[in-house]
Amino acid sequence: MPKISAGILLYRKRDKNLEVFLVHPGGPLWAKKDEGVWSIPKGLIEEGEDLLQAAIREFEEETGFKIKAKKVIPLKPVKQKGGKIVHAFAIEGDCDPEKLRSNTFSMEWPPHSKRIQHFPEIDRGQWFSPDEAKKKINPAQAALLDELERIVEK
Repeated sequence: MPKISAGILLYRKRDKNLEVFLVHPGGPLWAKKDEGVWSIPKGLIEEGEDLLQAAIREFEEETGFKIKAKKVIPLKPVKQKGGKIVHAFAIEGDCDPEKLRSNTFSMEWPPHSKRIQHFPEIDRGQWFSPDEAKKKINPAQAALLDELERIVEK
């Protein structure tokens, strides 16, 4: 059975231009990677957990920002290369990427060193235009950006 994640695609309008908030994965394996690795803040759902509640929980854990959802737009799920299915919800809002505070994870680093180190799950966040975001985001998640653009432009 595939893994299931839920996340929030936060968006805002600046001078009538759409912007989306994406995050970059933390840790040494991602440090030098950029295009194609950014993502919406998301995470695995817990058994029996509501998808929207999981998405909000993961957004807050990964960014430190509270979601104030007036209107929630469910987007069509996407399937990533490894088989994980991502359920996303678009919510209009704002945040300051400079104030991002992520939870952490532990891993042996360097490999085979027997040293356990802690790294932020997300090392940074940034606002992008949809065109910029499509270059940065995990390719499977680009469909979420296309759908958001169609909905917001109506």
